[in-house]
Amino acid sequence: MTDSGTPGGGITRRKLAIGVGGTVALLGIGGVAKFAGSEPLCRPPGGQDEEHLIAECLRCEKCYEACPTGVIVTAKIEAGLINVRTPTLNFKLNWCDYCDQGNDGHPLCVEVCPTAALRLPEGATRENVILGTAYLVEDWCLGWQLRGCRRCYEECPFDAIEMDAHERPRVIPEKCNGCGLCENICPSLMAGSYTVGATDRAITIKPVETLRLLALEQAGEEEQ
Repeated sequence: MTDSGTPGGGITRRKLAIGVGGTVALLGIGGVAKFAGSEPLCRPPGGQDEEHLIAECLRCEKCYEACPTGVIVTAKIEAGLINVRTPTLNFKLNWCDYCDQGNDGHPLCVEVCPTAALRLPEGATRENVILGTAYLVEDWCLGWQLRGCRRCYEECPFDAIEMDAHERPRVIPEKCNGCGLCENICPSLMAGSYTVGATDRAITIKPVETLRLLALEQAGEEEQ
């Protein structure tokens, strides 16, 4: 028997062995500390149940390989030991259209996952599967510098961005599914790199849990 790839790009025995071994090693860290050192990540469609994803993911890379837009990447050690080699989304590379163009709206990452680590609840659609939420840093935004940028507003497929009376963009969180198109097309870091303190694009997609923690932190600062 060889360890060559299976027809049609199926999972190889070598990848299966590596994935299973990696999962066992990571889950063997200890029940209490299972998520210790990890940080919230934007996951592909079907990966929103974090505990289920971590428990079932083989780190086999089938979802990365199947993604037609190339937005799925491997989580690095900086995201926490338990997250290493699990699927996450890099919106600098592209955005997630829920395979609307590549597979008639049926996420290929979910279809190829051999363990259902990526699984969609019944009735899931691109509107109700929340990958994250757009977060705007006004000080870095070209629109907020009154330089006429409206790209995120014009391109958002969910009307989750509105323009205020001064033609400055604002995020409507309840309409955002975290597809990442706004982050992918935001020109702020290139065109506005002179902005003091700018370390990222003005609008980025944050995990829902990250925004919840930010809100709690801001509320605590206001109380002081």
